[in-house]
Amino acid sequence: MIRLLIVDDHPVVRDGLRATFTGEPDIEVIGEAGDGRQAVEMVAQHGADVVLMDLRMPELDGVRAIRRLRETAPDTRVLVLTTFDTDSDVLPAIEAGATGYLLKDASTEELLKAVRAAHRGQSVLSPSVANRLIGQVRKPQRGTLSPRELDVLKLVAEGATNREAASKLFISEASIKTHLLHIYAKLDVRDRAAAVGEAYRRGLFD
Repeated sequence: MIRLLIVDDHPVVRDGLRATFTGEPDIEVIGEAGDGRQAVEMVAQHGADVVLMDLRMPELDGVRAIRRLRETAPDTRVLVLTTFDTDSDVLPAIEAGATGYLLKDASTEELLKAVRAAHRGQSVLSPSVANRLIGQVRKPQRGTLSPRELDVLKLVAEGATNREAASKLFISEASIKTHLLHIYAKLDVRDRAAAVGEAYRRGLFD
């Protein structure tokens, strides 16, 4: 049985989602939360296999809630369900540790499949979100490193492995690898050592 928590600040949306899962023999909705803070508290109290998470909510938004759940309940999978698919929404959510990212125009069948896939630990992305992520990997912009890329490179300079860096930044190892690819492209280097050396040469950090 998949224990599911629904998180959305709109009661009507929560009601509709609960109805979607009613009657499914392998999915039990264990509760609802109206914001990220409630979601974190409910997972701590009752546990959940999958959290269906909106992003833009009061008190604690979805991305920050995902980060906290990664710290406090690492075995709980978070599936984002939102109306927003901009880079400023998608990338932070994936970096924070979301297992999947769906838009609210997804069909009932797609949503049911996504929850089951998330429970198995499989990544689920709507087509538009997948295209954005692919575009980010294929077309890194040259120039100044982003704050997160600097964080990654500083940890690499200190000797951290990908796993250690991911743990310290509360993101996935896959995200670390993606950041490193962007760093290599921006600094025009091919490996970790060269990236660290080039960063020192450019004065990016002491």
